[in-house]
Amino acid sequence: MFRYLPIRKVHARQVLDSRGNPTVEVEVTVGEGIVGINGYTAKAIVPSGASTGKFEAVELRDGVKDKYVGLGVEKAVNNVNTRLSEAILGENALNQEVIDRILIDTDGTENKSSAGANAMLGVSMAVARAAALALRIPLYQYIGGCHTCRLPVPMMNILNGGRHADNTVDLQEFMIMPVGADSFSKALQMCAEVYQFLKILLKENRLSTGVGDEGGFAPDIADSSEVLRFMVEAVEKAGYTAGKDIFFAIDAAASELYDEEKHIYYFPGESKMSGEKVQRDGQEMIAYYEELIEQFPIVSIEDGLHEDDWEGWTSMTEKLGKKIQLVGDDLFVTNKKRLNCGIKLKAANAILVKVNQIGTLTEALQAVELAHRNGYNAVISHRSGETEDPFIADLAVATGAGQIKAGAPCRSDRNAKYNQLLRIEEYLGEQAVYEAPSFGWGSEK
Repeated sequence: MFRYLPIRKVHARQVLDSRGNPTVEVEVTVGEGIVGINGYTAKAIVPSGASTGKFEAVELRDGVKDKYVGLGVEKAVNNVNTRLSEAILGENALNQEVIDRILIDTDGTENKSSAGANAMLGVSMAVARAAALALRIPLYQYIGGCHTCRLPVPMMNILNGGRHADNTVDLQEFMIMPVGADSFSKALQMCAEVYQFLKILLKENRLSTGVGDEGGFAPDIADSSEVLRFMVEAVEKAGYTAGKDIFFAIDAAASELYDEEKHIYYFPGESKMSGEKVQRDGQEMIAYYEELIEQFPIVSIEDGLHEDDWEGWTSMTEKLGKKIQLVGDDLFVTNKKRLNCGIKLKAANAILVKVNQIGTLTEALQAVELAHRNGYNAVISHRSGETEDPFIADLAVATGAGQIKAGAPCRSDRNAKYNQLLRIEEYLGEQAVYEAPSFGWGSEK
């Protein structure tokens, strides 16, 4: 249909994310002729994280204290409307890798601190969506190709802790994975039902049913074992079997618990609830996870150790990697260079992919490709500061990653992703494939 699809207009504005903080929205118009005539315009909104790794690409904020508590993104918006726009106007929108390379070169820094990763990503995502719109094909098909048909297994956060909630739960996310479902729509139903029964159980135990940043419940609970016991009961109340129909996953976000001076992981919530100071060193953290794995049907642990502890990650992978999936988020930050280090050191066996950690669609796709080429799983993920943009739903299908983190079945910023996956499944019809990925475990589990 098109060989050359020129970028005619690029415009950014400041909008709000799910936490009420400013973020960047970018509009891109492509097509021949005058802007607005025979043109195709698409938007993209950039998410933002709270629990962020120190190796992530820089999210440019204004720092003006009397405007949005210093979190404004007018600098990033201005960079889109000037430098980045000027650099790509007239370029072929069908050449995503070329567009992203121009954005990277225009920024000119290693960590995208000049233009801002949030500015660059908004442009990158909007260009891809505009190109798909012009070609009249779904975004997931434009990114992934005509044979794209795999729906991801939800890694659904149903209970929040850590930086995502003001409660005593130290580990950041407790998730359910409906690997026993035969379709995405059934998987979503199972998750939503477990979520509702967990709410009932928390109420019965006079615990808070308020929610954290990602829509998971955020009660004060003594420790991780008690959280997981509630989850097992909720699964059973919903009519399913834990360890058969539904498995569990944890995002420990261990870097948030780590004291870099003392080289120890401090658990403030457990300490408060028990009345005694609870802390663990690296090897004790691994032993702690081993205990949880023995007691509960856990198939995935994310960020189990500090983001700089390569030796510890290698040891943890050696001990646990044949039993469960070990996901590097802060460890890899969707960065090929850091993932390559992990592959060489045999640290982790999966990567979490957050497009705003790296700043362009091309670099995120390269990270997924590198992971798959080396036998690592990939999990496409949202951020705690999300938006109504369902881009990652299409990305999960496009990459065939087989797993998606998009939060609880609560709040429109999370459900936008799940609803988009329902649409994609319906569009694919009999071609849709839903199957669990390999978690690194077999007869040992």
